[in-house]
Amino acid sequence: MVQDFEGRVAIVTGATGGVGLETARELARRGFTVGVHGRSEEKGEAAIRSIADTARYPDRLHFLKADLADLSAVRSLAGTINDRFAKVDVLINNAGLVNARRKVTIDGFEETFAVNHLAHFLLTGLILDRIRSAAPARIINLSSNAHLAGKMHFDDLQAERRYSTFGVYGNTKLANLLFTFELARRLSGSGVTVNAVHPGAVATGFAQNNGGLAMLAMRILRPFFLTPEKGAATSIHVATAPELEAVTGRYFYKSRQHKTSARAQDAETARLLWERSEEMTGYPFAESLLPASLLP
Repeated sequence: MVQDFEGRVAIVTGATGGVGLETARELARRGFTVGVHGRSEEKGEAAIRSIADTARYPDRLHFLKADLADLSAVRSLAGTINDRFAKVDVLINNAGLVNARRKVTIDGFEETFAVNHLAHFLLTGLILDRIRSAAPARIINLSSNAHLAGKMHFDDLQAERRYSTFGVYGNTKLANLLFTFELARRLSGSGVTVNAVHPGAVATGFAQNNGGLAMLAMRILRPFFLTPEKGAATSIHVATAPELEAVTGRYFYKSRQHKTSARAQDAETARLLWERSEEMTGYPFAESLLPASLLP
């Protein structure tokens, strides 16, 4: 019998399609109140209707609209979450993209880095009080084995001098891991765990906006990809497994702990990325980790 998670709140970014939708669907089926994030009102409403069909509590689904490429929208999203929910038991930073060509956000950042890393760095910090209120709580960041080819170019984080589609994507997936492990270190003993997940190669619309070659590659490789349901399985496991309640700072694939690249484990690189991320988002995340009595 599936455990009933009534009373627990989960937020899933990028949840109107693909792995995110199936993650939100399964959490709702297990009784979670679910915040379903997406950019499109139309897709959001469709996702809510679809999830409600199998949700244990269909009236406890909330669509959260925000464009993660716009940091002001991320701040608004965090404000909505903080206003609507007294606590957040599970945050799954699932949203991500890959661009065939370099694009720049309204804030002036390379879009892949902005959406895949900066938006989730900022969102996590802004709702951390709600997450800590739910302890034991869990933060899950979606990464990828693409991190194995990633490298943090601190002299060119915005890929202005060199841009390659999968090179930049791999760099952002490395950033996801560095953030995961650094946040896990900083939240040690707080009752909040932070882990990363590789969903596997999943057949979704991930590359649909990247032109003919990307779409052709997707069509050729699709038979070898996982379904979104199978891709969501590891996120669900890490979000709900009782035996993982105190496990933190780990990387999971196929619901098992896996090794990462040595670069992903480099504490100095993680510290530098943290500092640069604070500068770029304008958010003093480190202060949110301090007890109120120690704040200036």
